[in-house]
Amino acid sequence: MIIEPKVREYICTTAHPQGCAESVRNQADYACKQGMVNGTKKALIIGCSTGYGLASRICALENCGADTLGIMFERQANGRRTATPGWYNTAEFHRLASGKGVYAKTINGDAFSKEIKEKAIELIKQDLGKVDLVVYSLAAPRRTDAEGKTWSSCLKTTDEPFTEKSLDLRNNEITEKTVEPATEEEVLSTVKVMGGEDWADWIDALKAADVLTENAVTVAYSYIGPELTYPIYYHGTIGTAKQHLQKTMSEINQAHPDVRAVISVNKGLVTQASAAIPVVPLYFAILYKVMKRAGNHENCIQQIARLFTQKLYTPEGFRTDENGFIRMDDYELLPEIQEEVKKCWKAVTTDTVNQYCDIDGYWEDFYHMFGFHYSDIDYTQDVDANVEINGIVM
Repeated sequence: MIIEPKVREYICTTAHPQGCAESVRNQADYACKQGMVNGTKKALIIGCSTGYGLASRICALENCGADTLGIMFERQANGRRTATPGWYNTAEFHRLASGKGVYAKTINGDAFSKEIKEKAIELIKQDLGKVDLVVYSLAAPRRTDAEGKTWSSCLKTTDEPFTEKSLDLRNNEITEKTVEPATEEEVLSTVKVMGGEDWADWIDALKAADVLTENAVTVAYSYIGPELTYPIYYHGTIGTAKQHLQKTMSEINQAHPDVRAVISVNKGLVTQASAAIPVVPLYFAILYKVMKRAGNHENCIQQIARLFTQKLYTPEGFRTDENGFIRMDDYELLPEIQEEVKKCWKAVTTDTVNQYCDIDGYWEDFYHMFGFHYSDIDYTQDVDANVEINGIVM
């Protein structure tokens, strides 16, 4: 099967197994070079197959030598259809862990469900005994709760319509987008999907089953961003959900004094979700250009490797701000970076988009998520899209 990228709107509907494997190996090589730390020994990664969750699993392996149990919701290849990138990523991660003689198993199913929580607890008891780290890195558009009600998230404001510049990635044109305010039901639904309720459910279930070590750590990932994107992000429906996540962090710490819950506020990066948010792609494209010029741009694995080796596992303990957050967005929010971003934002037009935006870098990251545009892979060659995962639990 010759696999080529098929991009529809902001989503690629194909993935390349060799390219995804290359991506995982590159991330593992980078993490390995950052050295070992005295960190997690047995970790549960909820949302382990792409993005920050995958990077966390790689760092748990390469920087801590940890056994990992992962939770993902991915699709294997079927006839003419390739597997999802997360499936191929996980297959390569299992191969790397096996080569090091380190435990790795992955449950494929809906992490929001009671069934998957019970299956995870069963596997922890059977194989690991207890875990000392729980990473919560879910990014899903909808969630079915314990009562069987399905909630869907939306990308809207919570106050009044918001109109601002945006980047149309289909033709690299600077346009103007208006985002309408959400209803109360839409705000609630977004909080139900992207807030902290399920994170708390996981920790409650793990704690009740006695599969967390004393002083176990749980980390959830979030994003705040600059004031420039507040109306659509931090003051929008997504931001409301992220504020609920903060509230949940405090509630977990109060309910379980021997568990340390913390939120890592990460830097803005290209993801499948971020590409669809009005205003945000333009901000990210400008940010990439500014930070690369300043020499402090970080991709996903670079951020999480720094999290593990410099902020999460240090002799002094966690390095947090006054809100109890670990700030991985510290480079992004440097005053000199944001001042330059604002100047570029005001100046950018369709005619000058390549002058002020890192369009090539944005698309390179996009295609890399699906295993494409790696220079040492011959994409004209026939490949087998059916890749088995040793250690998958369906």
